[in-house]
Amino acid sequence: MMNDDAVVNPGKGKNSPELGSVAVMVCGPKDLDYFCNLLNISREDSVSIVMSRLYSGKSCPDNISVVGPVFGAPYAALLLEDLIAWGARKIIMFGWCGAVSPDVNVGDIVIPSGAFVDEGTSVHYNQESGSVVQASDAINKKIKDLLEENNFSFHEGNVWTTDAIYRETSEKVLYFQKQGVLGVDMEASAFFSIGKFRQVETAAILVVSDDISTLTWQPGFSSKRFKSGCRDVAGVIQKLCRML
Repeated sequence: MMNDDAVVNPGKGKNSPELGSVAVMVCGPKDLDYFCNLLNISREDSVSIVMSRLYSGKSCPDNISVVGPVFGAPYAALLLEDLIAWGARKIIMFGWCGAVSPDVNVGDIVIPSGAFVDEGTSVHYNQESGSVVQASDAINKKIKDLLEENNFSFHEGNVWTTDAIYRETSEKVLYFQKQGVLGVDMEASAFFSIGKFRQVETAAILVVSDDISTLTWQPGFSSKRFKSGCRDVAGVIQKLCRML
């Protein structure tokens, strides 16, 4: 693992868990519960980690660890750094995004090939604001293969990551539409930046939860299609973890 001159570094403490190489970070609390139930992971095999829970005990299949809920780039960075320090080397994020492209709809699945940096965390990991940081090509290929095998349609391309949810201005939406961006989220670019910095593989699967492509916010969190998309993605990640 890379060493640097940071005053505070992630590391293994006396009571830190010993994690396997594969970990899943789940952003939504309901998605976290559903995913853990899908894998038959017991809450007894979890511990508190900051404001989330880490599942890594005996009931976790194939020594996979799961952590969540996760919200925003700085918090995702904190959890991801700990997972890496404790042994994770292939980490998948299960999250949501808002549609930026008019071709993307609520409930659709988005596979970010990369993410535009518009949050404050990535710049501390050698990424420039406005740059695009890439996900793991190897993990993304496995994700796409699984989606195709299960006849799930999906979009692949760049997303835009911001940590200012109430500053997604019309000007920015139009700018990122011109860049061919599919959606906007709050974690992906930081997630990929840390993966690159720490030399581990990171990838994400996002479900479209709302739409800002028309410059008018259209929430879809309670729609059947969104909920169905989240369940579909949970099943795909379950299979992906065993492949990794």
